[in-house]
Amino acid sequence: MELRQLRYFVTVAEEANFTRAAAKLHLAQPGLSAQIRQLERELGQPLLDRSSRSVTLTPVGAAVLPLARAALAAAGQITHTVDEFTGLLRGQVRVGLVSGAAIDELDVASVLADFHQDHPQVAISLTEDTSDRMLAAVAHGELDIAMVGLTGAELDPSIGVDVVLETGIVAAVAAGDTDFGPELGLAELCKHPLICLPPGTGLRGQLERACAAADVVPDIAFEAAAPPLLLRLAARGLGVAVVPTLRPGDAAAFGVRQVEITPELRGQLALTWRADRPTAPASKVLLGQLRIALTTQWKKPTP
Repeated sequence: MELRQLRYFVTVAEEANFTRAAAKLHLAQPGLSAQIRQLERELGQPLLDRSSRSVTLTPVGAAVLPLARAALAAAGQITHTVDEFTGLLRGQVRVGLVSGAAIDELDVASVLADFHQDHPQVAISLTEDTSDRMLAAVAHGELDIAMVGLTGAELDPSIGVDVVLETGIVAAVAAGDTDFGPELGLAELCKHPLICLPPGTGLRGQLERACAAADVVPDIAFEAAAPPLLLRLAARGLGVAVVPTLRPGDAAAFGVRQVEITPELRGQLALTWRADRPTAPASKVLLGQLRIALTTQWKKPTP
């Protein structure tokens, strides 16, 4: 029995499909199937039921799966412990970034480049996705660090959270639109076609929770993953954009005017990670560097 065979078995069990597991492991499917069959011969029992389109665990496989995960985690911890003694960082760090977060205020590329220059034996993978999907990936161990927008919903207790930015949420309308005053109530806002981030993002979650609490339904006319596109659509009069608080210069540059929403809505951007188990040294160092970068490049949360 080899550790790689256990890793193959765990991946197939999690994907419930040999084709997807092979792609994730960067292996040819026949080779993956052969390794799993060899593991089953060594154990003397089938671990996977292949009789249907979706691969499922046999009773023996279900009993073995948590032990296989524990064995892989223990093997990884041995490497991490040795690296801590030698001062060497190696391995891989998987980072998730909420869509639209790589803005001028945070140069993510520079942080990652500096980390790679200092620790060239650490591979970095970067994923951009919605907050909901990345929080699930952190909880399942598929991402080591994720920068997400918080929706206000209760988080998995296994996830550590460090709020690094808090901002208001406002409406943006075309600069020449005189139908709106300096403030707009939530109920009145929802009577207009809205231009918003997609479901699963922190800002969208905050809006939906506020609307549910006020018993109103938002009319989402357009969705886009990046706030600048929302502003461009609003500037053309296609609706009211719901975006983070704008700097005066940004509003003018995009051709929009900022309108306060009442009652006030707040958005939060946070770094998240698995807090219920030891963090790999490389992930721990990169997490620290991201915190420093956020502290120096962004202002502290406003009251």
